[in-house]
Amino acid sequence: MARNTLWLLAGQGTGLCLQAVYFVFVARLLGSTQYGVFVGAFALTSLVAQYSPLGTGTVFLRYVSGRPELCREYLGNILVTTTIMGSLLTGAMCLSARYVLNPASAQLAFLAAIANCLFAQVTIELARVFQAFEKMRITAMLNLLVNAVRTFAAVVLWLAVHHTTAYGWAVVSTVVSGLAAVAAVVLCFVNFGMPKLGFRVGKRHFAEGVGFSFASSTTTVYNDVDKTMLSHYGMNQANGIYSMAYRVVDFATMPVFAIRDAAMPKLFRLGHESIVRSAEYGGTLLRRSFRLTAVVSVGLFFCAGLIPLVVGHGFEESASALRWLAIVPLFRSIHQMTGIVLTSAGKQGTRTIAQCTAAGVNLVLNLYLIPHYGWIGAAWASVLTDGLLALLNWLNLRIAVRRAKLDLAAT
Repeated sequence: MARNTLWLLAGQGTGLCLQAVYFVFVARLLGSTQYGVFVGAFALTSLVAQYSPLGTGTVFLRYVSGRPELCREYLGNILVTTTIMGSLLTGAMCLSARYVLNPASAQLAFLAAIANCLFAQVTIELARVFQAFEKMRITAMLNLLVNAVRTFAAVVLWLAVHHTTAYGWAVVSTVVSGLAAVAAVVLCFVNFGMPKLGFRVGKRHFAEGVGFSFASSTTTVYNDVDKTMLSHYGMNQANGIYSMAYRVVDFATMPVFAIRDAAMPKLFRLGHESIVRSAEYGGTLLRRSFRLTAVVSVGLFFCAGLIPLVVGHGFEESASALRWLAIVPLFRSIHQMTGIVLTSAGKQGTRTIAQCTAAGVNLVLNLYLIPHYGWIGAAWASVLTDGLLALLNWLNLRIAVRRAKLDLAAT
């Protein structure tokens, strides 16, 4: 566990440094308004991107961890499902973007959909293949490759032209996502052999996979619907300001996701035995991640003023946005650790209900707050949503563990 976490943290830590450089140059390349245009299109496609793989990566983790003889068939299921669904969703996004986004962002819909619904999902789901066999070194290297190429592209473009449009950067970002997907496919073939292509596994686990996708999509809804709505109302500059602060929060939460991802194979094995066993292990992880994110949240609040100094004065208001969002990593440490324990023990339905509730509350809050308060309203909605989800997952886990202990006592 420690070795796997260190590999993921090393990859994500180096990736974090690269992404910091990447966003500095992208922010300076685009400025707050064009950055908002770019974010609007990519946020919309992110809302549906989780349905491209239909949960095939999580299905792989659940059924292939420790059973290498099933690898090639389930690997084929990932590739077939993601390619077909990703292509269909790309077409749907191109048709619907002009009705949802402002005209400038709608022009980027095709590129954003290809990058998010197809290329990015192939990379994410194939990373779970290595995760299932605890090959975290390769997972970390794969994630690092994506960040390295993006950073290189941003630096070269800035040195060459100093400024570009949202469309120009969308082209570059899509190409980079494609390269990462190709690298992930090649690494999987080298390590695990050629996949068995077909629909048998997909039919067998279709309902379960859709459930995993639905749960993931609810997370994306409360992460990205605010950016889509800011774009819809034409608040491109506000979208750029808010999205920059939100990206800093995402960076700060990376250690939590590293701990969670490294623990997933063991949590799934313990979850097959009993939710009590997986909850005990999850509790240890939660205590560590909570202390870590408490320090991170304090650091974000007091260091927020550095944002305009680093990415440019067009993002001065991002410092205020970051102070509003500083507590979000703390809430995420709670709902991520408690949530993965529920999933590993077969309680995905309970977790999905909590996520749907949070997504619904987030949507209602944004519908009211964004037209009245702009990015400040979006920040309020995000804080309340993450806090609500942390509370719901914690309560659901306590109830599930209590019931399991009563059942054991009765038998």
